[in-house]
Amino acid sequence: METRQQQGFLESQPLREDDEDLASEINLSNSIMTEEEREEIQRELTKLEEEIRTLKQVLTSKEKQHAELKQTLGLTPLSELRNNFSRGWQDMQNSTTYRKTSETLSTAGQRTTAAFSTFGTAISRKLGDMRNSPSFKSFEEKVETTVSGIKTKVGGTGPGGSFEDVLSSAANASNQDMPTNNMTAAPDGSC
Repeated sequence: METRQQQGFLESQPLREDDEDLASEINLSNSIMTEEEREEIQRELTKLEEEIRTLKQVLTSKEKQHAELKQTLGLTPLSELRNNFSRGWQDMQNSTTYRKTSETLSTAGQRTTAAFSTFGTAISRKLGDMRNSPSFKSFEEKVETTVSGIKTKVGGTGPGGSFEDVLSSAANASNQDMPTNNMTAAPDGSC
């Protein structure tokens, strides 16, 4: 023990068995206890340990009985989980926070629908106004003139007819040219 004190407090060495015995005999409360008091405390400690063991046995027995009763009723861990989840979901739906959030989202959805409806109506009106505008009428006339010109060149019967008719007649004309592979250029440079 003396060599240990000479080495210094901060230097560490593994504890020896006699050091452990010395440490276990130190009374931290610094009070002197009589042998009778010590024996009384030891008896009380032993009694408490026995009670703890008994309570553990009773608890184990009760848990076993609990599990058997649940099994008899057909309650499985999965059904309990499902019931707890269902109960929790109902509790959440009944909460004021959930109801307020639901109402807010419903109102927001209605307002969004109204806004899109108004937006769609405005777009329809603008497209109608644009179709009636002089610039769109001019564009429409140019398209009709071009279609009529294509139709005449393809071999149509003159003005009139739909754009789809013109396209289909142009496709029929090109299909007739394809098997023979007659790819001659027109003398005036047009298609």
